[in-house]
Amino acid sequence: MDRQTFTKIGYIALQSNKHYLLFLFLVFANAFYAIGQEGKITTLNIKAERDSIIAPLFPPTAIRDSIANDSLVADSLNQKPPLLLDKITYKAKDYVKLSQKENKIYLYNEAEIYYQDTELKAGVIIMDYIKNEVYAGRMLDSLGNYTQLPYFKQGTNIVIPDSIRFNFDTQKALIWNSRTEQQAAAGALGSDAMKVYAEITKKENDSVYFLSEGKLTTSTDTINPDYYIRVRKAKFVPKKKVIAGFSNLYIADVPTPIAMPFAYFPLSQGRSAGILMPSFGNDPDTGYFLQDMGYYVPLGDYADVTLSGDFYTNGSYAFRTASIYTKRYKYRGNVNLRFENIVNSQKGFSDYSLSRNYNIQFSHSQDTKASPNSRFSASVNLGSSDYYQNSLQQSNLPNTQNNTLSSSISYSKTFPNYPSVNMSLTATHSQLTTAATDDDDDDEDNINMTLPTFQASVERIYPFVKKDGIKKGIIDNINFQYSVNAQNRLTTNDEDFFTAKMFDNARIGASHSIPVATNFKVAKFFSVSVGGNYEDVWSLETYNRSYDNELEEVVIDTVSGFDRYNTYNFSASIGTTLYGTYVFGEDKKFQALRHTVRPSLSYGYAPSFEQFYDEYLGEDGVEVQYSRFTGTLNGAPSLGQSNSLSFSLANTLEAKVRDKDSTKTEPKKISLLSNFNVSTGYNFESDSLRLNPLSINGGTNILDNKMSINFSAGLDPYAIDNNGTRIDTWNIDNGGSLFRLTRANANVSYSISSEMFGKKDNKDRDEEEELDPFDYVAQSGGREDDLFGRADDFNSNPVKKDDKNSDVENPIFGTKIPWNFRLAYSANYSNSARQNEFSSHSLMFSGDIELAPRWSVGGSSGYDFKNQGFTLTQLRFQRDLKSFTMRFNWTPFGTYKRWYFFIGIDSSILKDLKWENRSQN
Repeated sequence: MDRQTFTKIGYIALQSNKHYLLFLFLVFANAFYAIGQEGKITTLNIKAERDSIIAPLFPPTAIRDSIANDSLVADSLNQKPPLLLDKITYKAKDYVKLSQKENKIYLYNEAEIYYQDTELKAGVIIMDYIKNEVYAGRMLDSLGNYTQLPYFKQGTNIVIPDSIRFNFDTQKALIWNSRTEQQAAAGALGSDAMKVYAEITKKENDSVYFLSEGKLTTSTDTINPDYYIRVRKAKFVPKKKVIAGFSNLYIADVPTPIAMPFAYFPLSQGRSAGILMPSFGNDPDTGYFLQDMGYYVPLGDYADVTLSGDFYTNGSYAFRTASIYTKRYKYRGNVNLRFENIVNSQKGFSDYSLSRNYNIQFSHSQDTKASPNSRFSASVNLGSSDYYQNSLQQSNLPNTQNNTLSSSISYSKTFPNYPSVNMSLTATHSQLTTAATDDDDDDEDNINMTLPTFQASVERIYPFVKKDGIKKGIIDNINFQYSVNAQNRLTTNDEDFFTAKMFDNARIGASHSIPVATNFKVAKFFSVSVGGNYEDVWSLETYNRSYDNELEEVVIDTVSGFDRYNTYNFSASIGTTLYGTYVFGEDKKFQALRHTVRPSLSYGYAPSFEQFYDEYLGEDGVEVQYSRFTGTLNGAPSLGQSNSLSFSLANTLEAKVRDKDSTKTEPKKISLLSNFNVSTGYNFESDSLRLNPLSINGGTNILDNKMSINFSAGLDPYAIDNNGTRIDTWNIDNGGSLFRLTRANANVSYSISSEMFGKKDNKDRDEEEELDPFDYVAQSGGREDDLFGRADDFNSNPVKKDDKNSDVENPIFGTKIPWNFRLAYSANYSNSARQNEFSSHSLMFSGDIELAPRWSVGGSSGYDFKNQGFTLTQLRFQRDLKSFTMRFNWTPFGTYKRWYFFIGIDSSILKDLKWENRSQN
């Protein structure tokens, strides 16, 4: 029988108030048993492996003097003038022993003490109520393992040591093998927090601790971290800083040559200003460089700004500012300003060049709750057309494949009273990035802007029925609206951008529109719409034309001043919907097929507005008609009368199939053809070529919506002559087919991943999350996928996407290896004049595969069939080293041939502890 059994039997005998002789016998037997064990009470004398003091022992009479305690007990002993400001409450699971002789309280098993904002929990607690001092330690379980480590909390500071001595009067403590976690920012958790471990810790006061033989790490495993920074001596201020002496980095308990004579580790909550450590390297074109060196400054509670720059020994440099602002339930946005001064070669050499590029990005979004009747939004991406192509920054690599930069800033206001009025003011920008690089012509206008566009509209008004009345018939459905659109539109180029010259080609004008319409049913199944539109167009300048016989050219004179013209037209349409269903049988896998057809016939008429046309004598005295409004913002009214009939046919095809899930009683509906539209027209006023070309477009999703297919084509029934001009001869009568293919376009996208083949929870389809294997957010102006490559910001270590298996030491994939794949195919065919060529024809693809739980390999590329070459190709390798991340990106060939290697700590606290090497194009 062991000592623990003796103790339990004696305790039962004491509680039953009987068998006193048996109890005394067990007490003496217990004492002799302790002597036989060389005086060591192993279950009570608990000492940390590296403790330097001996914990007070429980006296042999602890059990005899102990009392049962099931609730919190207030300390009422007061043998000296109390220094405590509040009462101490304590409890324990097994027993509480009060020793008046020793002036101590002994708590055993799940012991707890509470005093003001101090909370102490441990396996064993011994409190000296004369010295107001407490000791807490661990317990040994039946297997010999330490359990119930002390938990010390004072305010918001938490320490988990092996043992601790704490004085309530002085608030000082001596802690052995302490472990504490300091958050990097408010709300940060897990691997982004700094873990501080020390063999011996001296608590001086509430805000200062002194550490001896400490370890600092962000690893989730504080017992055996995969890396740590060893500090011999340090001063620790919780939630603020750690100031250490000689420190060096250990990886897997192996010291590295990375060392510092002294170190400062900021642990402040929230945001704080600080230096951004640069990355360094060498490039044959730019020389040695420092990239992303800068400073971070928080601006109050709602904004911050990052100032950074790059410096190269050949004279190149770059500056960047990035600011983010946000206010919950109000707005959020960011502002990025970038400038690069790029020097190629050296002065005096033939290949020397100097280029200055800039880029401006601004985005702003407003919460709808902030102001329901007004809204401001912005998305701006403008700058030098060749900024992305010439940039030395890796993060700009995917944007080199984008052909346009676009921007929009708008403010809208709604006046809700009936009839409601909507107004908006918008500035837009569209910029081709291929103009300067492909044509090498800075004078070509590649930038279109509107500064600004004003729009206003009044809601639809029904004059013959009350506001909330029921509308039936032709009269009740008569309605009209009013809208106005005014613009200041200009075109310019990179050289004149942001100069006074950009306004030289500005066009200013406005148009007022009043549409009147009604609708009704005919024979229950036919919907008829009839209406007309009146438009009044204003311009602030017009253009008179005349022929100069000496110059032998048409001379255009600009006439400044207000001028206007008005137009009107009439239209009518009739349409219906037809359904056709073929049932195969409920016992069939393919149960039913439904075809929906929506035919529509439209008629339009507009008179000739020749009153706004003038004449001049051209070459050889021939009269030429022209309008002074030609070249204005909204153009000139039509000269000829318009009288045309158009026809369209829209089709959808759906099917009902038996669900693979045998528990489902209803068949599953699938779409075989999302849309298939055919349209054409007939011009009554034309003397020839009255029939318009046939236009076809359609699309569908197949393979359980994994593949999307869209297509369009143009078919012309007329033939063309040797010059490529349409002639009034049917193509079939000219030796050809019924229709002549003039254009065609096809786009196919396909996305698939291993998760699609796994077991799914029994949830409705609309409750399942959409697969996003990359969780990739495109930069302004970029793509949301990685078909053009992925831009890794090597100065900011990635946050781990999934910590679900972080507690699994060696997860095993087995045969289920996670992977994903994306594909996009695009082809444009032109044959309007028998050129029979593809204007564009390319295939792009990307994918990732996790070869092991912490190994990821991916890539993206494409092939241009027209130019017969590969597009931007990128290979990616990533290794998750728990606390570290290692990445290697490689573009093996092409204009942007380069490679990147990075290894660094994931945590934002120590993100500057990294090593990076890269090449440049």
